Amino acid sequence: MDVRSSQELVHRLSFDVKWPPGHVACYLIEGPEPILVDAAAPGRTEAFRDALATYGYGPGDIEHLLVTHPHVDHIGEVPTVLEASDPTVYAPVGVKSRFDRPADTLEARVRRNCREAGFSGETLETAVGRAVESLERNLELLAPGSVDVWIEPGERLSVGSLDVEGVHLPGHQADHLSYRTDIDGDRVLLAGDMGIEPFRPIVLHEGLDDGYRDAFSAFYGALDRMAELEVDVVYPGHGPVHGDLDWVVDRDRSSLDNRLDQVAALVADGHETTPAVAEAVAGDHGSQYLLPEAMGALAHLEKTGRVTGESRAGVRRYSR
Repeated sequence: MDVRSSQELVHRLSFDVKWPPGHVACYLIEGPEPILVDAAAPGRTEAFRDALATYGYGPGDIEHLLVTHPHVDHIGEVPTVLEASDPTVYAPVGVKSRFDRPADTLEARVRRNCREAGFSGETLETAVGRAVESLERNLELLAPGSVDVWIEPGERLSVGSLDVEGVHLPGHQADHLSYRTDIDGDRVLLAGDMGIEPFRPIVLHEGLDDGYRDAFSAFYGALDRMAELEVDVVYPGHGPVHGDLDWVVDRDRSSLDNRLDQVAALVADGHETTPAVAEAVAGDHGSQYLLPEAMGALAHLEKTGRVTGESRAGVRRYSR
């Protein structure tokens, strides 16, 4: 379908990043009280200012900053906006409790889960270090004290001139909210990292923290919720603006099904542990980014009875 008139008011600001898919987008919504949805990756300050200037704005003009989820490529330039102005900042309520966790508590849980999954040596230390580093970095970029409004899943509220509903769409990130609203006659989804047209987002959910066990169930639930939305235009954090949400939902559901089938087949072929499965799935590409998805897939398959898991010498091993 054609994307219509909301594009006259909603501007896609795209920035290069070094990780797949090579770019990230945030959105400037014009109006009496300008709204920014997400805020690019860190280290893009000059490009961020230039992108806003293309439409006659600067960071100091932003009056509302709406965050979909606390991944670094979506909150990187929040400090730039806060240094230039005093916007009302909105974020998913789940982020608050997540950021309240002591780093050493997160480190202990991730280390335990990784050891049980079969990580060891440098792979183990890298995984644990990245989890703690991510929490500490995100706390700097989106300090809880800078958030004015914590949005509950399903909550409806006014953001500037828009009436917005926070739609909880976990799986890629556990607290992720996309925002349903109407702009110039279009039913719009400000989607963040869900509803992406070129590809399914990776199943990260809570990373290697305890929530990995529910990651696939959460993603399937999010797709069910998305399927019920009546949307004309989707503004995603990656890929183009599009009007094909129903197709994307069906594609993502098939992709999750295929991943589970692939992992189950790998287990049947003798890949017993998370690292073995992740390496087989990744092929010639690095497996580090696939570890949470592999852990989540194995946990889901065990929970649904498609594989059997048992701990041997402290490592969870799977079979069919």
